[in-house]
Amino acid sequence: MVLQDMKLRIIFMGTPDFAVPSLDVLVQNGYEVVAVITSADKLGGRGRNQLLESPVKKYAVSKGIPVLQPLNLKAPAFLEELRSYQANLQIVVAFRMLPELVWNMPAIGTFNLHGSLLPKYRGAAPINWAIINGDKETGVTTFFLQHQIDTGNILFQEKIPIKPDETAGELHDQMMELGAQVVLKTVKSVERNDIHPAVQDETLASHAPKIFHETCMIDFNLSPTKLHDFVRGMNPYPAAWTMLDGLEFKILRSSPEIAAHSYPNGQLLSDQKSYLKYTVTGGFLNVLELQLQGRKRMGIRDFLNGYKVVFNNF
Repeated sequence: MVLQDMKLRIIFMGTPDFAVPSLDVLVQNGYEVVAVITSADKLGGRGRNQLLESPVKKYAVSKGIPVLQPLNLKAPAFLEELRSYQANLQIVVAFRMLPELVWNMPAIGTFNLHGSLLPKYRGAAPINWAIINGDKETGVTTFFLQHQIDTGNILFQEKIPIKPDETAGELHDQMMELGAQVVLKTVKSVERNDIHPAVQDETLASHAPKIFHETCMIDFNLSPTKLHDFVRGMNPYPAAWTMLDGLEFKILRSSPEIAAHSYPNGQLLSDQKSYLKYTVTGGFLNVLELQLQGRKRMGIRDFLNGYKVVFNNF
């Protein structure tokens, strides 16, 4: 419930780069962010002996904002500390699931920024699945949290087109900036007590489950267009992959080629100089950028110049 004539005291929750512009836009517009909640520091880097801080933590520290990094969101000590900030609004951007004790704490409520046009693509990987499924547009949504994940009443949505060859990484960066503007729009509307939450239409709901390594294995029985969408939807991470000479072979950029052929699907073809393509249902998948296990990313010409493999040529 939104209370009139209340000065906003905001707690921001987020971890990755995607969340930083949303936090920054609040700070730049003079809103009082009383604390930030983010993931715990973890070991990483070369030798896994470097303590890594989340991008949100780095930004918050640079602005002098208190940072909380709870391991257990239900721990009494954390809940007591959270209450001590007397926040009346919480904003979640790319953070983990919250228990009701947390999201129901502030008087106004807790809203989340999600990277899809809800109720479409509820779940962990909405940007990836929108591209994998060949969608022509997607967007961002703000909504109030409730018990079931990504089902709360919608506050604002903004659409963005998906270009034919756009990768998940490229779309992510655009949506990151668009999302920040929608967060700001939502906060301003909350501040004016001018919000009109809309119930999600369950008949339009779809899911965007978390992507695992095995999810990324290439199925050469797909059509060229479907497989091209799969490749760009997995770029840059975790990347679509197959095997080559016993090594994992990531395909990072591709182009579809519709053509009749008599080859079995999954056969590798090349002139050993300028092109490498896989046979698929109804055509070919041209490999434009790749990464062989243990090597750096490279374009196809550089790869063919330095790596010799026995191909099945035309």
